[in-house]
Amino acid sequence: MPSFDFSSEVDMVALKNAIDTTGKKIIGRHDFKGTSAKVELNEKDKVITLHADSDFQLGQIKDILFPEMEKKEPDCTKRLDPQPLQKISGDKVKQELKIKIGIESELSKKIVKLLKDSKLKVQAAIQGDAVRVTGAKRDVLQEAIALIKKSITDFPIKYGNFRD
Repeated sequence: MPSFDFSSEVDMVALKNAIDTTGKKIIGRHDFKGTSAKVELNEKDKVITLHADSDFQLGQIKDILFPEMEKKEPDCTKRLDPQPLQKISGDKVKQELKIKIGIESELSKKIVKLLKDSKLKVQAAIQGDAVRVTGAKRDVLQEAIALIKKSITDFPIKYGNFRD
């Protein structure tokens, strides 16, 4: 029986490239000269840290970073979980953006419910941070992919691991 998985994986190479490009743009901009503005990626903890001299400057860094991320991987900014703004010494601020990886249980349940309610002849099972969809024919699986892509737009979901 054909099957595939819905999952949500981050492309770390594309993310790293976007952050490097953002860092180069920050260095090159005259309004950031002599400031502590920078962007860091902690790959182990999956956290992007933004450093700036003010709230306004932090917003400017985001205005540079988010389009760069979208260029490399569409909809990837939807997986960011912004943490509260932290004041450091003086006026300096920093903000962490946690990167959500995998499909959370609520979203998994929503996907399974959507597939059951659609009356498509597929079975959906939650397997960790992915949802496995099994059906009798490839055409039905393609309909399931189209349904989920159309229905869930607030989080980047990919399909893969197709087995015949």
